[in-house]
Parts: sequence; structure tokens; C-alpha cells
Amino acid sequence: MRADRLVAILLLLQQRGQVTAAEVAEELEVSERTARRDLEALGMAGIPIYSQQGRNGGWRLAGGGRTDLSGLTASEARALFLVAGPSPMATPQVKAALRKLVRALPEPLRSGAEAATTSVVVDPTGWDGMSRPRPIPPLLDAVQRAVVDGERCTLGYVGRTREASTRVVHPLGLAAKGTTWYMIADTDAGLRTFRVDRMTSVEPTGERVVRPDGFELEEAWRMISDEVEQRRTPYHARGLATPHALHICRWVFGNRVGIGPTGPDGRVEVELRGHNVHSLAGEIASIGAELEIIEPVELRERIAELAAELVSLYR
Repeated sequence: MRADRLVAILLLLQQRGQVTAAEVAEELEVSERTARRDLEALGMAGIPIYSQQGRNGGWRLAGGGRTDLSGLTASEARALFLVAGPSPMATPQVKAALRKLVRALPEPLRSGAEAATTSVVVDPTGWDGMSRPRPIPPLLDAVQRAVVDGERCTLGYVGRTREASTRVVHPLGLAAKGTTWYMIADTDAGLRTFRVDRMTSVEPTGERVVRPDGFELEEAWRMISDEVEQRRTPYHARGLATPHALHICRWVFGNRVGIGPTGPDGRVEVELRGHNVHSLAGEIASIGAELEIIEPVELRERIAELAAELVSLYR
């Protein structure tokens, strides 16, 4: 569980003062890449850690050497519980550790830390199936505070079309998709999602958030992410893959592949999504004969055309 690792990394930093990604990987029995991604996730969320390059380098807690985690600031405590505390991710052991940390926090910080555990959903995989490092959005702390405190805010925002706007919103929760942060908010136009790194200002209004009846953060994010995925990759196909080809499909398509049941011939049903027939045909062609497309017919025809072109070129 990722939440276990995040808390464990903080405890390692508290104990040792400095760790490398390789040391974290060995201690937690994960790959070095996973360890580095977890360290970056903690820093992205606002936990006071930083990396030092070069010989004898590694990751440290800001403030020098060892830090008592019960001495976290309000924003740091909020960030820790936001990134490590969502109940679907945390095992009983992690929840017990977080409860102990809550009891150790000063009274003014407790309610905010506890509220943070239900204010975020974390999806470590990006939209393209990968997670690329991104700088911490400058206004992330202000957004976290508005969400946890349940306070309406006036939001300055620059949309995908570069058009600037200002609006009053009801912050309902945060979602981390890969290394990109989003705020889910209720607006005059209904439920909306705002990228935190596109925000230009977050000004609290002093008014309380009004939550829509029946709102559930995880369910809302699932519906939002499904809708985004459908818009990004609207072209669908169905096929049959050999067991050996399944790991190749996962590598090529990431979260754009759905794995179905195994048929009588041992091949596995798969559902694939792509931007269009041409891009999907190119990706499928790279896997070869171990993946057969059943439908749509136009995709089968395009793959056959690609195969003929390659035979003609490389005969």
C-alpha cells in the first residue's frame, strides 16, 4: 500500500536524517523507481523534504538533520494527511500510526489533520499511464487549506484556451492524478474540476462551503476521470491477446487496456482505447500476431494495410 510507504519514509527520515532512494527501496522492498516516485510525491504535497545531489547526497527533512514529526506546521500536517491518509489507501497499521501522530499534534492542528484524510483521492498513474515529475503548484497550500477548512473562495483561473476568469467556488475535495493536482468544486455551472497549476489566485470569502446532497469525493472523481478518459481516447476496439502478450499490452496501452475473461483457446479478451483508428492501428501493429483485433472492421483493415506496407518496404 502506498500510504504505508509514505509514512514509513517519513519515519526513516526522522530516524536517519537523510536517506537515498536506493536505501528506501531496500528498506521497503520496492523498486528504486517506486521509492523515488514516493519521495517526489511527499515533496510535491508540501512535506518539508528536499533532495541533495552529488556525492553523499540524498533526501533530507528541511530544517536540518532529524525532525520531530509531531512538530509539523499546520500546512505540513495537512499535507501529510492529505497524501497518506485517504481511507481506501491506508491499512489498519497506517491508520493506527496516523492516529498516534494526530494525538501528538497540538490541539489547533488536530481537526485539520483529521479532516484532510477525507479530502483527497490519490491516483498515482497519470492520464497517459505514466507519472512525470512536476513542480509543486504555488497555490497548492492555499487550495488544501480551503478544501480542509470548508471555506468558499474566489478563484482566479486560466483555462486550456488561455482565457482568464474569476469565479466564486465551493471547494469540495482534491485529487492527485499522477503528479498533477486538481480541485473538485461546486460552481454556478455545476460540478467542475480545476487544475491547481492553472490557478492564479485563491482568496477565501469567509463563507462556508455548501456541499451538494449525496456528494462523495471518490465517486465524483471516478465519474470525472472516466469522462476525461473517454474524451481523450474515444476510439474503442475489442480483441484477443495471448497470455504472453498481456504484459506487452499493459506496457503499450497503460490504463487504456481492459482485461476480460480467458476464452476456450487460451487467449484473453481485451478492450483497447485510442485517439483514432490510425494511432491505435500503429500501436497494435507493434505487438504483432499475438494480438488479434475482432472489431471494428475498419481497424482490422487499417492494420492489414500497415502490414502490407511494411512487407513491401522490408521484403
